[in-house]
Parts: sequence; C-alpha cells; structure tokens
Amino acid sequence: MEPFERVVQEHGRVVLRVCRAVVGADAAQDAWSETFLAALIAYPRLRPGSDVRAWLVTIAHRKAVDLLRAQARRPVPVAEPPPVTTGEHPGDGRDHVWAAVAALPEKQRLCVAYHHVAGLPHAEVAALVGGTAAAARPAAADGIATLRRTWKDAS
Repeated sequence: MEPFERVVQEHGRVVLRVCRAVVGADAAQDAWSETFLAALIAYPRLRPGSDVRAWLVTIAHRKAVDLLRAQARRPVPVAEPPPVTTGEHPGDGRDHVWAAVAALPEKQRLCVAYHHVAGLPHAEVAALVGGTAAAARPAAADGIATLRRTWKDAS
C-alpha cells in the first residue's frame, strides 16, 4: 500500500473540487479536512486493490452531507456578509463556474461533481446519490448541458 501522504498528493485536488461542488466554497476546506482525517484513520484497513479515488469520494460525500446537515441547523445571519474570496481553491478566478454549478438542481450538481469532477463511473455515482446508473447518467448529462447553456448565455 502506498504511503498516505502520496494518496493525499494524488487525490487531494479532486476531493477538494468535489467538496466545493457539493458544499460550496465556504465549507469545502472543512469537508476536505474531515474527509482526509477520516481516510487517514481508515486507510490501514483499506483492502489491497481498492479504487482509492472512489473510496475518497465516498468519504467526501458523507462528510459533505454531514456538513450540509450541520449548516441547516445553524442560525442564518441577517446582516449582509462581506464578499467571499476563493483563496487557494482549485479554480480560482472561476467564480462564475462555481456559481453555475451551485445553481444546478441537487441531483444534477452531485452527479456532475462525482462523475465529471471526480471521474467516478455512473454506477458508483448512483450508489452515492441514490438511484440507478441509468438515472445518474442523464442527470450528469443534463447538468453539463445546463452549464454549457449558462456559459453560452453569459458570453
């Protein structure tokens, strides 16, 4: 089994992109950290030959859901917050892309994140979001089509 540090280097950017697509820029770093903390603990028990990327995306999905549930329980501030800066997130300077992804319906957003960003096959996407691979495929395709229309309309 390769050292965990190498796993983080190899898959860290993809996991961060997935987290950002699922929970947004503000909570992406938290979800990423929680993902790799949980992965570090479980890594010694990972079966040899496992798909590490899919395993990490599954953990990221669960941590992102946990964060979203926790956010839903927190009070919402009423004053106008300062503008959000993206910092060191992959995709800096592409706020319009992340805004378009965030505007997608939830199932499309998740399918786009897990299939197109993380590169998971539709069957694994379906296992994460619920449903079948046959339903995940058009959801991801519809999400990409919506993003293409959004960018075409914006230009």
